Amino acid sequence: MRLFADSASDLPKTFYELHNVVLAPLRVHIDDQEYEDVIGIDSNEVYAAIRAGKQPKTSQASPELFLRLFEDLAKSGEEGLYIAFSSELSGTYSTAVMMREQLLETYPELKLTIIDSKCASLGYGLLVKEAVRLRDEGLDLSFVEEKIRFTAKHMEHLFTVEDLDYMARGGRVSKASAFIGGLLNIKPLLHMEDGKLVPIEKIRGRKKVIKRMIEVMGERGEKLAEQTIAISHSDDEATALELKQLIEEQYNPKSIEIHRIGSTIGAHVGPGTLALFFLNKLS
Repeated sequence: MRLFADSASDLPKTFYELHNVVLAPLRVHIDDQEYEDVIGIDSNEVYAAIRAGKQPKTSQASPELFLRLFEDLAKSGEEGLYIAFSSELSGTYSTAVMMREQLLETYPELKLTIIDSKCASLGYGLLVKEAVRLRDEGLDLSFVEEKIRFTAKHMEHLFTVEDLDYMARGGRVSKASAFIGGLLNIKPLLHMEDGKLVPIEKIRGRKKVIKRMIEVMGERGEKLAEQTIAISHSDDEATALELKQLIEEQYNPKSIEIHRIGSTIGAHVGPGTLALFFLNKLS
């Protein structure tokens, strides 16, 4: 079984290489230059550009890329599974589906399942890692698909951002809200709702919003001690480590993974974003 994932999973390049997962990079645009996420640009460059007053843009993985990757799969005779970034945040999923349908005209035996994860960052990344584990155990495509769809449905995402101005630039909040939020040190707490990023609370102060994230985790999570928890951050490892320690003290999970938010998502949320991922149902 050949696994495909795109760069919005926020897994490092080495993961794809070590675990034989085909990477479909989304694209980042800075100063009229286009870069392939993960391959051609590092998230540090994106954060530096944002701090310098630039506004990086992003675009979906190209149709030509999917056509090439999926045609190679068709010629190989293997089965394939592509777990895609939320269709509510990118056109990448719909492009992949369109390219599969186009190839089926030439390769009717193509066996490719495409899942709209409705997830982002390491919430999505945890799905990819689970698919790798199941594939390596020798489980068949139908079982892996069923398990990934279930896990995606029950993946919780909790986000907070350091500066609302970055989200205002991307149209996620109004400029007036960002200005007032900055004056009052308001930090939004957001989650994913059917693949969309939705604000759930406004909290004054970074420390308080982190405390609230841990409380919400306890309210929503199931059997946290049995889970692998994920934390992603945009150039704020110190706070991510602080959050990790607090979670360990409170819930003692099986493990906690920390990775940097990649270029695609980082371009929209800006430096200082902190995100937490866990399951609200295990089986």
